[in-house]
Amino acid sequence: MSAPPVVLVLVGGGPRAAGLVERLAVNAPELFPGAALDVHVVDPHPPGAGRVWRYEQSELLRMNSMAVDVTMFTDASVVCDGPVRPGPSLAEWAGLVTSGGLSGVDLPADVLAELDRLEPTTFPSRRLQSAYLAWFFRDAVEALPPGITVHQHRTSVRRITGSPQGRQRVWLADRSTPLVADAVVLTLGHLDAEIGAEERELVDYASANGLAYLPPDYSADSDLSSVREGADVVLRGFGLAFIDLMVLLTQGRGGRFEESADGLRYVPSGREPRIHVGSRRGVPYHSKTGYRLQGDPLPLPRFFDGQVVDELLASPVEFDFQADVWPLLAKEIAWGYFHELFTGHPERVALPWNEFAAEFAGLPWYSTGMAALVESSVPLVEDRIDFERLDRPLAGLVFATGEEFQEHLRAYVEADVARRSDPAFSADLGAFMALLSVYGQLPRVLNSPKLSPASRLAHADGWWGGFFSFLASGPPPDRLEELLALSRAGIVNFLGADVWVRAEDGAFVAGSASSPDVVRATGLVEARLPAHSLGRTADPVLRALRGAGDVVEEKLSDGRSTGLVRVSPEDNRLIERNGTAHPRRFALGPFTTGRAFAAFARPGTNAPGFRQNDGVARALLRLLAAEGSGNAESVA
Repeated sequence: MSAPPVVLVLVGGGPRAAGLVERLAVNAPELFPGAALDVHVVDPHPPGAGRVWRYEQSELLRMNSMAVDVTMFTDASVVCDGPVRPGPSLAEWAGLVTSGGLSGVDLPADVLAELDRLEPTTFPSRRLQSAYLAWFFRDAVEALPPGITVHQHRTSVRRITGSPQGRQRVWLADRSTPLVADAVVLTLGHLDAEIGAEERELVDYASANGLAYLPPDYSADSDLSSVREGADVVLRGFGLAFIDLMVLLTQGRGGRFEESADGLRYVPSGREPRIHVGSRRGVPYHSKTGYRLQGDPLPLPRFFDGQVVDELLASPVEFDFQADVWPLLAKEIAWGYFHELFTGHPERVALPWNEFAAEFAGLPWYSTGMAALVESSVPLVEDRIDFERLDRPLAGLVFATGEEFQEHLRAYVEADVARRSDPAFSADLGAFMALLSVYGQLPRVLNSPKLSPASRLAHADGWWGGFFSFLASGPPPDRLEELLALSRAGIVNFLGADVWVRAEDGAFVAGSASSPDVVRATGLVEARLPAHSLGRTADPVLRALRGAGDVVEEKLSDGRSTGLVRVSPEDNRLIERNGTAHPRRFALGPFTTGRAFAAFARPGTNAPGFRQNDGVARALLRLLAAEGSGNAESVA
């Protein structure tokens, strides 16, 4: 009699789960040959796409990456123990579909129409990305060796029970009997959170005064019906969530953009609110670049590689992110920037790259010697990278009137779009590539007990995370052109930097440090995602595990919590209340201390998420192979 199959349950079926299935497929022949394995994928949303990338959302919402820069496949850059399995990027997949190179791909009419006009440098709709992710999931399932079967459950998980020594019981929302599993992986993606005390007060205040208040939420799921047409509404936050909300509250309500002799023009429908937007910086995220590198290839990282991190972690004393880590990151980002400037645009520099690089490498960032080198080698101020100016472009600027500030910010956004659309400034893309290269090294630093707790919370999790997103995760350039058109049409009003909002006199009152104008509004929308926090999670699985002591928050040495779910650094096993790693439970995603946020990546970047998927898949297969051997012995 053959042994019964061992069972793996994936709680969550989005891109991270799809990537894990693909890694199971390529590693199984080595680690679990002749596998008898049932894989159950549980998610109420479509497999592959999951909640965030599902087709059923507004056709107006788009990605902030070009089609050529999106892949779910490993390539030669990925450093992992399992086999590399190359495959098409989103742009290449689109070309295969339209040319008939892929069979059995059934797509909705609007996605097919978008594929026909897609270019590699297009920023696709999320619906198109949904189709790519759904295809990748099916492709990963088809790549599984004989004996591994995938079962899909379009429901949610309520709780997980079972001792570390025995099989796990995974309780689903739509059935009374559990799935019995040998291993479970939480691949949950972005999570909702219970609102905090301050947000609860604002909810109650809005209810008592007939106002609209929306706490942090995933924008595609926000109920915007309470934001009335013609009303003044404050959007607190100027990142990607704001861009989505801006689109949904304007085009989503029937307005349209059209070209005119003076540039892009917005034609209102009359159903829009008047949007007042502000944030700490007071400016939108930088536009994504619309060009490719012009200079020579550059291996990265150079100044923040594994050896440098080893030396940093070997320090006998506590270290500080701002004082000890940021200078290394800044030097790496500047290295990528200047390399592209010198090799892509040699007519704008005063030294050959090899001479500049030799001196640059020996200088700390940002020393007097470094400043002198840059000033003497890069004649134009606009060609010198200035992190402080990039980070706080409105610092120290105060305008006499609100209209003066509107004109200034429109000029700032216009200049940003022009720079990010002009290959003459491709050095900005060099900085971006260097920024990506350091990200893979950071989890080891951020999880080190030697990192000062105060610096971890304020600088690493606080300032650095925001700066990275501001610099690297901005919208497509045409979204900022639409923002300008909405500003000129009087639909969007810029509040400024260090924005403040008060609930008083039956309204929401808002202003900033940038101008004297104060706005009185009947609505307030928190234009940001909920912060990940185990203590406030709305996810039923994590809540149940937390209540049982089967998951714990990361605690720093001073007792403060980061809100992240603790997992073992070696293989992402869940850490329990007693400090031990559960042998049968794993977790992947931004809610964990594993910190590999992106489930898909830009090709050729040795993506941390891909490396993590491979490591967890191999740990799972070793565990399940041992379980399978035990089952075979018991049957025999």
